[in-house]
Amino acid sequence: MTRLLKIGFCAAFLAILIMPLIIVIGVSLNEKRVLFFPPRGISGQWYAELFVNPGWFTPLVTSLGIATAAAAAAVLIALPIAYYLRMQKVFYAKALFGLGLMPFAFPPVITAMGMLLFWVGLGHFGQPDNIVIGHAVFLVALPLTMVSLGFEAIDEEVLEAAKTLGADRLRIFTTVVFPLIRPFLISGFAFVFVLSLNEFVISFFLGQSRVVTLPVKIFSSLRSGYSPSVASASVLFIAISFVSFGLIGVFGNLTRLMGAYEDK
Repeated sequence: MTRLLKIGFCAAFLAILIMPLIIVIGVSLNEKRVLFFPPRGISGQWYAELFVNPGWFTPLVTSLGIATAAAAAAVLIALPIAYYLRMQKVFYAKALFGLGLMPFAFPPVITAMGMLLFWVGLGHFGQPDNIVIGHAVFLVALPLTMVSLGFEAIDEEVLEAAKTLGADRLRIFTTVVFPLIRPFLISGFAFVFVLSLNEFVISFFLGQSRVVTLPVKIFSSLRSGYSPSVASASVLFIAISFVSFGLIGVFGNLTRLMGAYEDK
């Protein structure tokens, strides 16, 4: 009886997770401009529209560019901070680490409003770089945490051996430290990329209708009229997320990221 309850619970949980995806995929395949499930006629034209219609393709390219730049910026911010805290072993390390996590602790609307007021005060708003910086600052907590886990996993004896053999700090970092933390850098990049790609609030506030990302385009399309293109864009988001998290599974230290400690 207990086994049946476990199986039933797992089946119900999986159904709750999978059914929305199945419905969205079904809606995206409608032949006509209607949102019906099951679909009335099968067609892939709404996926093609994402790439041939400038109204959809431009926001898609904009989102991919912003997400890539924001992920790279977040990793570049997190790496030196985590490296400094690991190597210097300062007493205020936890305070600095907490400061790095702080942006992610605030609600996105509060962060977006503060960033908007900041850029308006500088007279520079409604530009892609505003959104890139906003996403990087808001999401930097993820690569900071992951890279810090990577540094914690490095055996101190390995570093001491490199020093004994005459390697300076730069050589130790490039030949010992960086190869060991590379899976964590890839994981941090992938997480920020996916979240930036799907982020709406900061993009909406900082874009100011001048820079339209795909989530903002989906929102505006839902307000002006329903179209299966909205569903196909959602399916594309899901596919990109699967690929990105698949990279974490292939190149990242997934067990360590999930909290498991490896025996040294």
